[in-house]
Formats: sequence, structure tokens, C-alpha cells
Amino acid sequence: MEFLRFLEGIRNPVFDIFFSIITYCGDEIVFMAVAMILFWCVSKKDGYYILTVGFIGTIINQFLKITFRIARPWVVDPEFNAVESAKEAATGYSFPSGHTQNAVGTFGALAYIFKKPWVRITCIALAVLVPFSRMYLGVHTPADVFTSVGIALVLIFAIKPLFDKLYYSTKGMLIFIGILIAVAIAYVLYVELFPFPSEVDLVDLEYGVSKRTTALKNAYTLLGALIGMAVSLPIERKFIRFETKDKWYIQLFKVAFGLGIVLGVKELLEVALEPIFRGHQSIHAFRYFGVVMVAVCLYPLLFPLYRRLDEKFIKMRNAKKEKNNKE
Repeated sequence: MEFLRFLEGIRNPVFDIFFSIITYCGDEIVFMAVAMILFWCVSKKDGYYILTVGFIGTIINQFLKITFRIARPWVVDPEFNAVESAKEAATGYSFPSGHTQNAVGTFGALAYIFKKPWVRITCIALAVLVPFSRMYLGVHTPADVFTSVGIALVLIFAIKPLFDKLYYSTKGMLIFIGILIAVAIAYVLYVELFPFPSEVDLVDLEYGVSKRTTALKNAYTLLGALIGMAVSLPIERKFIRFETKDKWYIQLFKVAFGLGIVLGVKELLEVALEPIFRGHQSIHAFRYFGVVMVAVCLYPLLFPLYRRLDEKFIKMRNAKKEKNNKE
């Protein structure tokens, strides 16, 4: 706590805004966006690799949170003040840091994949700044942050060689994902059934949810995403087989329109399924199953259309130029 009090003493409005922005680089949305950009526009293999690092890291992270049940710094020490805006997303337990896990896992893996110096420098900077931002904002201790950094780095370097061997075998990939699904199911059962202390089920007056509810949401989210990955991978490989390479402006459109569709589906499924599930957290398994299926199997069906429209536009433009030249 001494280091957090030191950071509290040097806070100022400029740093508060800067680190509040930086900390969002560890958010789920950024992780999803990076993975989809890689998958649609750069390399399916690298997209799956980033997703795998993220999924395994999140399972470990969430298991440690609900098992150790360490409170946030301002709860441990009521005299300590976190930056108020950062507390809104800090609904779960403190140890270890989920944002740090996402940021180091995502940007660390990118730095490992890509050799260009500017990419590596940018990614390493973010992988350092996001963990620091969690401590500066007062929502995590150094122990929370460095544990997540260690887990993320181990996964980045351990999964890559294994992934390189398995990726080109659909059977191998499905076995690997099947193991992850089994672990995710075990985690769901653990959170659902384990007789945790009563505090885990108490509704937090500040956030309106219990700690078990937060853990269950994450558990079912991971399970749904992994099942979606298992179902979509062979479908994409056998029937869709889309190309990732395109002209730069088509890539920009693919990403912008695609992320809009994926995020829209994510929200629409919650609205559509809520009357059926009536607040049960298993709704998130179906939501994220749908999100992965759309991102991997359905949205890429539009990519050939984008290319045909581009070719048609180029032909029309060239025809117009020829007509103007003749005149």
C-alpha cells in the first residue's frame, strides 16, 4: 500500500485523464478489436493465437480472483482513495489484475509476433503503461499487477510453440480447444457450486452485483466463446476460407464495419435472450458463442463482396476517365 499512497500523492488532473485513457487499453473491447483485426486482415493464425492467450489467461485470472478473494485497495484501507472514475469497472476482486492480464497478454503477444521496431516499441509501451495505470488509479496493488504480468508472459512464450505445431491440424486444434472447454466447464461448476463464504453472494451496494455474479458472468463468457471457437474453426476452414489480404481502404472498412456488427450482435443478443434467461449469467455463454460465430463464419462472407464492389468502382472510374479523355 505504501507505493499506492506515494502515487496518490503525485496525482494531478492531467495524469488522471491520461492514465484513465491508457487503462482502457486493457479492456475487453480492445482485446476483441485487436484479435478481430488480426483475424480478418493480417493472419488467422495470429488472431487465434491472441484469442488463446487471452482465454487461458482470463480463466487463470478469474480462478485466482474468486479463490483468494482479496478486496480492492480502498476496501483494505478506507483512508486510501482511488480515482473515482476508475472504480466503476472495478466490480470484482482485486487479485490479480484483469486489465493487466488483457493488456500484457494482448500487446505482449503482438510484440512477440511482429518484428517491426515501431510495432514492438508501441506494444511494449502499452504493456508497461496499462499495469502502471492500474496502480496509479488506485484500483490494484503491485502484487495484483505483477502476478498478472508474470502469468501473461508465461502464456505468451509457452503457447506460441505449441500453437505453431497444432494450428495447421484441424483435429489438433479441436482437441486443444476441447481441453480448454473442459477447463472452462470445470471453472463454471466451481463458481456455481463451491460453498464460498457468504460475502461472495452479498450484493455490493455500490455496484448492484455480488462477487459470485461477476465471476459467473466471466465464467460463462469464456465458455461460450470457446465453444464458438470450436464450432466456427472447422466451418471456416472447410466452407469459407476467406483471404485476409486486401487493399488498405478495404481493410479499414472491414475493420470498422465488422467491429460495429460484432459489438451490435453482442448487445442485441443480450436484449433478445434476457426474457428467456431472466438474469441468469448463462446468457453470456450464448451471447459470446454468437459473437464468435458472427466474427469467424458470418461476417467474412461479405469480404468477396467488398472486393467485387471495389473492382466495379475502379472499372466505372476508368470508363469515366476514358470518356473524358475522348471528349
